Amino acid sequence: MYKLEEPIYFYLFAIIPVIIVVFLLVLWWKKRTQKKFANEVTLAKIAPNTSTFKSVLKLVFFLVGLSFLILSLVNPKMGTKLKTVKREGVDVVFALDVSKSMLAEDIAPNRLEKAKQIISKTIDKLGSDRVGIIIYAGNAYPLLPITTDHAAAKMFLQNASPDMVSSQGTAINEALNLAKTYYDNDEQTNRFLIIISDGEDHQEETKQVAQNIANEGVKVYTVGVGTEKGGPIPIKLNGALIGYKKDRMGETVITQRKPDVLQGIADAADGQYFDGNKTENPVEAIEKIIGNAQKSEFETKQFSDYKDQFQWFVAIGLLFLILDMFLFDKKTKWLKKVDLFNEES
Repeated sequence: MYKLEEPIYFYLFAIIPVIIVVFLLVLWWKKRTQKKFANEVTLAKIAPNTSTFKSVLKLVFFLVGLSFLILSLVNPKMGTKLKTVKREGVDVVFALDVSKSMLAEDIAPNRLEKAKQIISKTIDKLGSDRVGIIIYAGNAYPLLPITTDHAAAKMFLQNASPDMVSSQGTAINEALNLAKTYYDNDEQTNRFLIIISDGEDHQEETKQVAQNIANEGVKVYTVGVGTEKGGPIPIKLNGALIGYKKDRMGETVITQRKPDVLQGIADAADGQYFDGNKTENPVEAIEKIIGNAQKSEFETKQFSDYKDQFQWFVAIGLLFLILDMFLFDKKTKWLKKVDLFNEES
């Protein structure tokens, strides 16, 4: 396993094409100037040892050396050992509604992005707790298995969209049942499921499913996003608005948040419902709840003993730069003696 300590230095590679362009311009200028002075036959007699190939080779050596020095600044590190680390925390699974109604812009920037903000900021508040993400619309899918890698969780979260599910609807039942498979630690006493949705199209049997999962020791909380007044569902092409979703009668569909549905799910699971239109409200409430929960010890594997590898890149880079210094533009004498094409005769 490896990691890059200073990846920002990769931007220095932009220097290389600039150097190549400058070299080509200088070479073109030299050729043009030489032609004004004398023709090729005369130039070959005046400067018989001039070698364009050697100039190009010097440039290649210089650029290779420079590339390795840039890589040394990035400082790749190698993880030499995989060790098991004991940590304490709880398991938190987020079930994110990605149905089309979540694209409504009755709350800025839209319901889905607001939901992502809530999840992302909640993850930032977690310590060594494990997190997992489920997305659902007409079907439920595992977006990220339960993990301690919070950075990966936030990265996967940003890619969540309605296009990732094959059918539309709100299959919260499937999301609840899928969540059961996420809690792989039987000794974990505190398991949390946080459902973030606008509450539309939830089925009646959802309350019973929520109660069943609560009976298995999972604490269920719901967060509602959107306004009760509602708004239309935009249809966009390449980011540009081309219209709004319409029903079979040709009327514009107005989607509304259903807080009573989400409240009912939370009540059935002996949990709590939060208004998510202000990001800070659910984030602070959930942080407090999880912070007060009893932490269980679990094991996780991670690479350790990362060692710097920059010295190898410095050595190789300097080697090529030294070769460039000792490589002259003129033809090498021993190569000149090898007349492969019988030019002298």
